Order: sequence, then structure tokens, then C-alpha cells
Amino acid sequence: MPAYDSAAMTEATRLTREGRLAEATALLQRTLGGTPAAPAPAPEEVLDAAAPAPGAGPPAGAGGGGLLARLKAALPAPTTGRPGPHRLPAPDLLRRLRTRRPAPLRRPAPEQPPGQFLDRSYTGPAGTRAYKLYVPTGYTGQSVPLVVMLHGGTQDAADFADGTGMNEWAERETVLVAYPEQARSANGMGYWNWFRPTDQGREAGEPSLIAGITREVAAGWAVDPDRVHVAGFSAGGAMAAVMAATHPDVYAAAGVHSGLAYGAAEDVPSAFAAMQAGGGRPAPGGTIPLIVFHGDGDPTVDAVNADWLVRQAIGTRPATVASTREDAPGRRPSTRTVHSGPDGTVLVERWTVHGAGHAWSGGTAYGSYTDPQGPDASGEMLRFFGRHPRPHRA
Repeated sequence: MPAYDSAAMTEATRLTREGRLAEATALLQRTLGGTPAAPAPAPEEVLDAAAPAPGAGPPAGAGGGGLLARLKAALPAPTTGRPGPHRLPAPDLLRRLRTRRPAPLRRPAPEQPPGQFLDRSYTGPAGTRAYKLYVPTGYTGQSVPLVVMLHGGTQDAADFADGTGMNEWAERETVLVAYPEQARSANGMGYWNWFRPTDQGREAGEPSLIAGITREVAAGWAVDPDRVHVAGFSAGGAMAAVMAATHPDVYAAAGVHSGLAYGAAEDVPSAFAAMQAGGGRPAPGGTIPLIVFHGDGDPTVDAVNADWLVRQAIGTRPATVASTREDAPGRRPSTRTVHSGPDGTVLVERWTVHGAGHAWSGGTAYGSYTDPQGPDASGEMLRFFGRHPRPHRA
């Protein structure tokens, strides 16, 4: 690695303090890489590229006294009351900006579940999004549940379906599953923009598109309106928390895997901070039952974010807590903690998967960001959703 350019370091520090992270990153790329200037990535691309691939560690020579460490120290303290300083989540950020993960291994056609996996598109005032819809063979027009699944950064609908194995569960349980897909024109690396205020409100921005897809599927198929649920992973998990907070009239319960609480960030720098220190604010539309999965070894989105999700789901209500440890043969150990209200109603169920990183627990060998050794998050989420229709149905 070439010697640091002190003038470049000073300028990058100034840009970072001003919140101009994309410009600072582009400057550091040119300085450290010794390559001609490249177009600066969009802030959302920086956010996505900063997330380490599963199992990846820092490159040789990356240390606490280097340029990134000095940049971290230069970042201002947050202004929203969240604990801890702003921090970039990966010490090898610049290397990851130049590289891309290998394409995920896709499930061969003969191994796909036998139902229909349809390509659809929805257009609303905020734009257009493609989505896929799995229709199980057991669906014959009867009223069935619907689960809306939101993928993580760099993923797409097919990858997420392959990796989570949710279509197999849907075939088994006769459930419709919709997979909205982020447009690369909206985010170059496929991140749902959960950290932007314009995408955190009801019937506006990306939440309006996801809710629109949900309503379109419900209108075109025999969907039980009391059994519509939303779940997501990583950035998709953060967006699932946004949907739960802003559209509690649409979704009966939600699942967040390796994600963040509603209102944890309002821009890219605060998103970096939240990924490591957590954060959140009260849900504007009230709360719905929540199931949370998080690995306690996650280097990308720290497990403290699960604490914030639990706190947000409980709110000011008194709750009793019961925990059990799961040690199934051939699986990672996990702790399941249930928080219940005074009447016994489950408010939130949290799964801490011990030793797991940033990956969908119990996922398949196909797709990206999966951990086949973990307890099956897809099956547990469907179980939880099945027990939490709208309260008047319960």
C-alpha cells in the first residue's frame, strides 16, 4: 500500500466531518489505490460496499493506527441521542468498494419447489418495482396467508428465495410469498433505502411501493387480510421494521433478521453508526407482534440492534420474559426469548444465534448470506406468523 498523502488525509477528514462521505471515499480510493480518478459512488453504494461478505476478515496490514482508524476518529458524534460514535463497519472498506462478491449459487430448476414463481411489476406514485410471487400448488382459490419478503443489499428476489428456502415452506404450508425487488436505479447496490427520511414514512417513497405490492397481491389472489405479514434480512430487515412501524393496518406481524429498528438512522453517516451502536425511535403507527433473529457474531450489523428492536416492540408496556436455550444436534446453539404482555399476549420473540455472522439462519446452500447450520428462521417465522393473525381473529 502506498504511503499516506497527508494533504489527501486532511481533505478527506474535512469532507467526512461535513458528511460528504462519498467524496471522501472517492478521494481515498485515488490516494490509496494509485489509480486514475473514478466516479464517486453514491452514498447508498458506499453503505452497501462497506458491509463485509460472510466470513470475511480485514486484509493483511489493516490495523487500528491506519487511515481508516484516523477517519473513524474524525467523524462527529451523532446528534440524535444514539449511543456511541459514528463508525464505519468494516476496516477494509476501500478494498470492498473495488470488489464484488461472486455470484451466488442458484438452485437448479429440477430442485425448485413445484409451485408457480411468477414475475410481476407494480407502479405507484413513487415509481415502479418488480417483484416475484410464489404460488404453492395447494392454492386453489381458498383464503391463504401472504408473507412479503424483503431482500438484503446486493441480493435480488430470486437469490433471496433460494437462500431462505421460504418457497419450500410456502409449498408445505400453502402460503403465498411476495418478494419485492429494489431497483438498481434507486440504489446501485440493491439496498432498500431504510436510512432515508423520505423512505421512512407512511404511503411515501419505498414503503408506499412495498405496501402497494402487498395490496396488489391481496387484490389479485384470495389473501386473508388478517394473515398478511412482512419479513426481511439486513437492509430488508430494517425496511421490514419500517413497514411494521408505518403500516400496522396492513401487516399483522413482522420478522426482522439481522436488521435495525425503525428510525435508527436519517442519513448515510448515521446509518454506519446505527449498524454498530443501534438506535431507533417510537413507531408512529403503534406496534405489531415481532420476531427477531440475529447472530451474536455479526460483524456487519451488531446484535445490539436486536436489543433496540425488542425495546421498540415492547414500548412502555410491562412485559414478562422467558428464555430457553436450543441445542439441536447439527445446529448452532441459540437462545429464544419471549416477551409477553400482562395478558400473556406475545409482544416480541427474539432468537440469538450463538456464533452466527451476517447470514440468514438455517438458510440453504443456495443464494447469498446464508448459514445452513443455524436454526431455521424461515420455519420459525412462519410458525410465529401463524400464531399472530390480527388480534380480533386470535
